[in-house]
Amino acid sequence: MRSLIILTILLYSVKAMGQELNCSVSVLTPQIQSSDKRIYNTLQQSIAEFMNNTSWTDDKFENLERIQCAMQITIDERVSNDEFKGSIQVQLSRPVYKSTYDSPIFTFKDNDFSFRYLEYQNIEFNQSGSNPNLPSVLAFYAYIILGIDYDSFSLLGGDMYLKRAQMIVANMQTAPERGWKQFESSRNRYWLADNLNDPIFRPVRELYYNYHRKGLDMLVDKRNEALTNITESLEQLQKVHREKPTSFLMQTLFDAKADEIINVLSGAQPEAKKRMYNLLTQINPSNTLKYEAILKN
Repeated sequence: MRSLIILTILLYSVKAMGQELNCSVSVLTPQIQSSDKRIYNTLQQSIAEFMNNTSWTDDKFENLERIQCAMQITIDERVSNDEFKGSIQVQLSRPVYKSTYDSPIFTFKDNDFSFRYLEYQNIEFNQSGSNPNLPSVLAFYAYIILGIDYDSFSLLGGDMYLKRAQMIVANMQTAPERGWKQFESSRNRYWLADNLNDPIFRPVRELYYNYHRKGLDMLVDKRNEALTNITESLEQLQKVHREKPTSFLMQTLFDAKADEIINVLSGAQPEAKKRMYNLLTQINPSNTLKYEAILKN
């Protein structure tokens, strides 16, 4: 189903098959004082090959269907010859029908990223066994990307991949590295997988579909219906806000979507703008100043 939908969005196809992800990877070392940066180049190449050459699903993807995502890894400290500490920022976008625009869906900076890596080491992930932290973190975010992307093309279509991400979290509960455990932080991999698999947050996952597939993808042909679907999907988030008013997933959603929502609502009727402004400032108060632009446009 996802393949058929995205082929329509892209309007044409090519014959060559590729893997699922088209992940742009960058490794930055602004705080590392060293004349030899070669290991960071090989690390960047190894991560890119792992993300883009692994078959994460059983589906077939044309080259132009590959999911657009990015990872920016910042190394803050080289603890030893093969041990590194830093952060990883993950971004996901998807194409919009009859448009050259890519809509940002997910962005998150994970500050608990430590791992071991030897130069020219192949990165491998064992689906049925234990894994070191580096492939575990990368595979975790690969499944998060897949789950959210699939959700945006079919209603709750990413279930399988979000469950796999949560399984990685479960398998890493005895790992010494941070980021996997409930008590370590309120914004880490544990809570990201937990929220995405929690029925309380179903309106967020339904928004991925109703906002993108029934909203943005329809703006050219059925503008009024598309705007209605977008505003209704946002209104459903009130249910989540009542249950979890300071939830991690809601904040992550608006980190990615706030600016776009403002631009989209510039085409809405005045009464809809006022209603959306009141809603958004209630459920996402940290962006209140931004949302004032809705009333001015």
